[in-house]
Amino acid sequence: MVVGKSPAAPRVALSGKPFPVRLTEVAAASGLNARFTYGKESEKKYVIEANGSGVALVDYDNDGLLDVYLVNGSRLEGFGGAPAPTNWLYRNLGNGRFADVTAKAGVAHSGWGNGVCAGDFDNDGFTDLYVTYWGPNVLYRNKGGATFEEVAVGAGVAGPRDEWSTGCTFLDYDRDGRLDLLVTSYVDFRLKTAPLPGQFPFCLWKGAPVYCGPRGLPYGTTTLYHNRGDGTFEDVSEKAGIREVKNYYGFTTVAADLNGDGWTDIYIACDSTPSIFFRNNHNGTFTDIATEAGVAYNEHGAEEAGMGASVADYDNDGVLDIVKTNFVGDYPNLYRGLGKGVFEDNAYKAGLAVNPHYVLWGTGFADLDNDGWKDVVQVSGHVYPEVERIDRNDRYKGPRVIYRNLGNGKFEDVSSSAGPDAQRPLSSRGAAFGDFDNDGDIDVLIMNMHEPVSLLRNDLKSSNHWLQLKLQGTKSNRGAIGAVVTVAGQTAAVLSQSSFLSQSDFRLHFGLGAADRVEKITVRWPSGAVEDFPGAQAGATWLLVEGSGKVERK
Repeated sequence: MVVGKSPAAPRVALSGKPFPVRLTEVAAASGLNARFTYGKESEKKYVIEANGSGVALVDYDNDGLLDVYLVNGSRLEGFGGAPAPTNWLYRNLGNGRFADVTAKAGVAHSGWGNGVCAGDFDNDGFTDLYVTYWGPNVLYRNKGGATFEEVAVGAGVAGPRDEWSTGCTFLDYDRDGRLDLLVTSYVDFRLKTAPLPGQFPFCLWKGAPVYCGPRGLPYGTTTLYHNRGDGTFEDVSEKAGIREVKNYYGFTTVAADLNGDGWTDIYIACDSTPSIFFRNNHNGTFTDIATEAGVAYNEHGAEEAGMGASVADYDNDGVLDIVKTNFVGDYPNLYRGLGKGVFEDNAYKAGLAVNPHYVLWGTGFADLDNDGWKDVVQVSGHVYPEVERIDRNDRYKGPRVIYRNLGNGKFEDVSSSAGPDAQRPLSSRGAAFGDFDNDGDIDVLIMNMHEPVSLLRNDLKSSNHWLQLKLQGTKSNRGAIGAVVTVAGQTAAVLSQSSFLSQSDFRLHFGLGAADRVEKITVRWPSGAVEDFPGAQAGATWLLVEGSGKVERK
């Protein structure tokens, strides 16, 4: 990890506006009882044990309710003859409760899981799941909303047996209406050759021995798979120019049209190395323009230890922006889009630089109070369980950090106003965002190292209105991944992976403030078509089908 030394920015006086959001922990009460395993709790011998995993909020059975998929890890020491833990799938029953359907659905896979991304790769109307591992990756084809079939090997996307894959995202980079797949790997990790804590200078934290990496370990790679349309994929990494970029530690991937040209680009948050912005060249190839675009480094030109990333339009200027989380001692990045693929890092002047003492992971733009401005949520947790024994001023567990968007380009830290459950110290990693109870506000699902999952229900007390949109492609991929939507001056994109190795709700949520309807909805479809839809009433979820020109209430 690159360790910065950025001081906390001065805190300005709060606006005084009441924050009507209270986040309430409901995981246990709702039946989500999964507990995560990643090596030993008290110490980490290898980097493979420290980074945790992503989580997903997806409607796998098309009943209009968000289900929960959780990625789990393992232990190098084994489990003394007991069964190894698996990932989990929980079905949303619609009454605030979830049922564990892992075994029934056929997704009980064990191993060193890392990331998850979702997409309908075969365009059959049901969401499929891709899960990354240290070892072969897994592709679950949804067989109609009840069970899944593991098809990674046959589809050609399992990857090498000894690779440590982390980020993944579905995207249609060539606009042929079929979802392709991009996969990043973090390091080339081999247990037999991995150095031990304290063995080299990069295996120390404040002079004390800790696990090694990623610095000093062999770099990872990125693989692009092109969807042939027959259930199989072709590795096109070389001819697409993806492999021309080298020497980085890739984490979270986000695919969106970041320069507004109608073609999906790729952003990769990288640890301890410059991050990557693969511009889509419209001819099946990509070029890394992160440095010239202003998103490779921070505003001072320094590389950082990037973890998570997400994309939305935080200042409602119609241009997509990027938020990225980093290691302790650095500010997060808030890359404001200036148009045509150029960005500036506004984290400091926007008010996101007041908490550099946290290791930040999952993040998202989410309008928690439905006022029409995207807030920022981040989850935290150190990587070294031993950190408190090394320095009594450090903490392994940290809070959720919540910044309210003031609508003037600035944010204020309202974490302490969101209720005690939001401040409960945990060492968190992945986070996913979506309205699991369909009550019109955004909830948060969070992975916690060696502890149960968190589901923070948003108990919003406000008269602000809202609207949700579900998009369906016809010429575009059926799930409309890559679409960009403008509603009431707000712009958002349909994303596969974002946050930290996680999958959030495909439905786009818009807070509307006092407005009880919108007059027009504009969609830039992944096919390249731009389509205007008529207005719609607030307080509902609406289906937009490509080429139909009409909105249908769900």
